[in-house]
Amino acid sequence: MGEFDLIARYFTRPIHKAALGVGDDCALLRPTPGMQLAVSSDMLVEGRHFFADVDPEALGHKALAVNLSDLAACGARPLAFTLALSLPRVDEAWLAGFSRGLLALADAHGCELVGGDTTQGPLNICITVFGEVPPGQALLRSGARPGDDIYVSGTLGDARLALEALLGHIALPADMLAHARQRLERPTPRVALGLALRGVASSAMDVSDGLLGDLSHILKASGVGASINTHITSKMIATSAYSSSASSQFDAELVHQCTLAGGDDYELAFTAPPARRDAVAAASQASGTPVTRIGTVLAEPGLQLVGAQGQPVEHRYASFDHFR
Repeated sequence: MGEFDLIARYFTRPIHKAALGVGDDCALLRPTPGMQLAVSSDMLVEGRHFFADVDPEALGHKALAVNLSDLAACGARPLAFTLALSLPRVDEAWLAGFSRGLLALADAHGCELVGGDTTQGPLNICITVFGEVPPGQALLRSGARPGDDIYVSGTLGDARLALEALLGHIALPADMLAHARQRLERPTPRVALGLALRGVASSAMDVSDGLLGDLSHILKASGVGASINTHITSKMIATSAYSSSASSQFDAELVHQCTLAGGDDYELAFTAPPARRDAVAAASQASGTPVTRIGTVLAEPGLQLVGAQGQPVEHRYASFDHFR
């Protein structure tokens, strides 16, 4: 099978939102009049971001999910995406699974595949996603203010727990590993929550490299600090609820490492004034996404961790860095 046959068979579909899709040198997008375009790119590299034996359907899902998560963090509605795909060889069974997972998530969010590129080489997936947001309504990292509440959506740490198990660092019961691996390989982009937080959240970003590391980007952009309650975040790891085994009680250090610096959660971390707590609750309900208040924005720059009684907790948790 040649390159263009591959594209035609697995990645060419009718388009409705774009003016022109796969098949020409450029796609032509047709955003809603008056909207701004939101654009983001993410790359997934075999051996760095995923295991060689990962289910291709799950990989297709994740490849787009991590990009949709960026749109969610900006409060942007998905519009279209491009796919650049490097393949060691043409494996039709792999391509069928990958495209099925990719396009199922695309359909769920009304996000059209409009172009890209394919080549032979080490397995590498790069997606550029396009969304739209009304002028002045994008959620940014720079809007956090002293006194704001700090929230995070969903759960934290399960993906890192799965990674630790798959690397052989810890042992997990089969039911627990199955749930944790689902969170690692099939994350849920919080697009509906991001849209519902327009005009409510003062800042936001997605949690991809670990809560503390990603939150630090908000703090730096906003020129503020934060206090995070680790007694709350440590309860946000959900995997233990899926195990009937007594070993579901994890070591506290492992829980903190997974929830505070684990990465691959693809939840939203955001801030909002205390006066908007009812609005945050309404956004959570409207989007069907649980959110948890985990701390407070401080005027003094820096990141503080505190325990259940407000006692200081040592900050020694390093988030993921591609070059560290």
